Amino acid sequence: MANTAQAKKRVRQTVKRRERNFGLRSRLRTAIKGIRKAIATGDKGLAEATFRKSVSTIDSIADKGIIHKNKASRHKSRLSSAIKAMG
Repeated sequence: MANTAQAKKRVRQTVKRRERNFGLRSRLRTAIKGIRKAIATGDKGLAEATFRKSVSTIDSIADKGIIHKNKASRHKSRLSSAIKAMG
């Protein structure tokens, strides 16, 4: 358990940061899952619209440092190629 005031503050900050990161990571997974679901339905227009909407979410989470920029790029690339392969 933290004894000093500084250590107690670091614990409070870590808890707050972890909760925020957990929510953002969850938003990322939901966005990716939505695109995959649209691809699975076979509706290319819906998949493209969902992809365009979700790209900003993926980029913003990468900008915040929740995931690495290369990981965000990899997700976008693979989802984009899956959409292109539909038609």
